[in-house]
Amino acid sequence: MAGHTYRVVTRASDGSLRIRDFDSEEQLLRMHVKVGIDDCSTDLTLRGKPVFRGLVGPIPDGRQVARYESPDVFETLTKEWTRAPVKRRRRRSTAQMKSTSTDASQ
Repeated sequence: MAGHTYRVVTRASDGSLRIRDFDSEEQLLRMHVKVGIDDCSTDLTLRGKPVFRGLVGPIPDGRQVARYESPDVFETLTKEWTRAPVKRRRRRSTAQMKSTSTDASQ
């Protein structure tokens, strides 16, 4: 998979998110210890990607990007994601539902 980017998201000392992109696995191996490979991801593009000690991932993050997060960033972003309001869409209008029920009763 040529052109795959590895993105590492950690927390900076001031509490902000620090995002660093690597063009190759070798660059990432200089900073993190590889403990295995991902062999069970539902995203087939991530299978065979490395798993690193102290990082959660790989996680799909757009096209051709494997994202890794520090545990505290993963926990924080997951909590924010679960608390985000779900935008509900109405599939049928009330008028459509009334016409359907009157058609069925006739």
